Amino acid sequence: MLELNKSGTDRSGPGRLPAQGPGPDARPVGDAPRTGDAAERVPLRPYLIAGAILCALYFLYGYLQYSRFGSPSWDLGIFEQEVRAYAGFDAPVVDIKGPGYLILGDHFSPIVALLAPLYWIWPSAEALLFAQAALFALGAVIVGRTTQQLLGGRSGLCVTVAYGLSWGIQEAVKADFHEIAFAVPLLALVCRALLLERYTAALLWSLPLVLVKEDLGATVAVVGFLLFVYGRRLQGALLAAFGVAAFVVTLMVLIPAASSAGTYDYWTKIDKNGEQDVSMLDSVLGVLNSSVKIEMLVFLIGITAFMALRSPLTLLIVPTLGWRLLSQDSNHWGMVWHYSAILMPVLSLALADGVRRSRDSHRPWLASYAKVAVPVAAAIAVAMTQHLPLRDLLRPETYRTDDARSQAARAALDAIPAGARVETDITLMAHLTSDRTVYWVGGAPGTAPDIVAINLDFGWSRPIQDPVAYAQQLHPEARYRLKHRGGSFVVMERTTPEPAEIPGARDD
Repeated sequence: MLELNKSGTDRSGPGRLPAQGPGPDARPVGDAPRTGDAAERVPLRPYLIAGAILCALYFLYGYLQYSRFGSPSWDLGIFEQEVRAYAGFDAPVVDIKGPGYLILGDHFSPIVALLAPLYWIWPSAEALLFAQAALFALGAVIVGRTTQQLLGGRSGLCVTVAYGLSWGIQEAVKADFHEIAFAVPLLALVCRALLLERYTAALLWSLPLVLVKEDLGATVAVVGFLLFVYGRRLQGALLAAFGVAAFVVTLMVLIPAASSAGTYDYWTKIDKNGEQDVSMLDSVLGVLNSSVKIEMLVFLIGITAFMALRSPLTLLIVPTLGWRLLSQDSNHWGMVWHYSAILMPVLSLALADGVRRSRDSHRPWLASYAKVAVPVAAAIAVAMTQHLPLRDLLRPETYRTDDARSQAARAALDAIPAGARVETDITLMAHLTSDRTVYWVGGAPGTAPDIVAINLDFGWSRPIQDPVAYAQQLHPEARYRLKHRGGSFVVMERTTPEPAEIPGARDD
């Protein structure tokens, strides 16, 4: 169970975390951690090396998936269009979501603008993949070194492995870039500050979370609650109020103001199941109505050898889990996609905190288990990797980026001129967004794009027998002819003049 102010039979003073048990960094019971001394005793270099290795693995996986035209969704293209707009000092319009679509009316993630300087140097979707790999790896450095300061021994490197190979991080790497990459090191820093009793730092590190994604204001409110419980009552109350206010204002004011629909579209994920309305009561009663949800919860806590249940830090995962379990969208429930990545640094440091709290427990079995929980968690992460994305890096076929399909895709790209307005599917999308205006196929009526490029093997609900007829069905205002065909990739170009007015087009 979560224990806010006790560890075994020992109790700390108001706002204090329990003292460590005997070990290399032992101190008298009741003493607060001497964070300055601890930082001096724990070298940074091993964790920087571990972080560099993890960054290389994450980026290598993302790069190879990108090179094989294997992006699993349109998100990488969406985020590149957003970053490209920021890099050009333009409003973050993402035409993939619809011509002239302002992305802040979809998800509120202005922190993505921080990638603009990197994009000036490296204008490619690969830059975003590298940035995410670096941010995830930075989380590993923070998590590992903090654990070392708390527990001593080799615990830091073990938890670095447990975090670095955790299924939440690996699935996020597979899902390409998402804005939550920024939340991972920020949450690691928040948890580190809470564990080392740097409460003002915890408050400050939590503030930027409201710029990462609209739901994280609720997580900031929980940080405020923990500060309140730890004795910083004014700071905690103010931060909790700020988090709630940011959550409400973002969802009820900022996003609707930027949305052409004037509302937050994702409410429907909770109150609608397909076309059927679902009441809030039914959503609440159905939070555990699927084995997929239960499996996800078990694996979330299981990867910490269940020691995270001993730490109040685990409360920080509740807001994210709350909206995911209330959602009617099954994509939010399971262990795939990127939704669990922000939970990994919290749970990893909750593991460390749970071990520290259990070392002096009056229950002998718990004190004994605490001694082995960290290597057990590392072993679980290594074992699970056999069924997770990074396992592919050990397969020779992963490195074959010159297969017939990839060659055909590159030939299709070569047939599309730079600067063209292109309507396409996921396969080619992220390879076009750096220097073309890109629309989602079927999502840009009236635009008469210069090029319609499709992968016939994309997985259409109905096979496309006549690609030219399909292009003209999408855009009856224009005429198209076949420009290139190779393998399953077809490129068609418009033969009629460009429309005088293009929906969503911006004046340069």
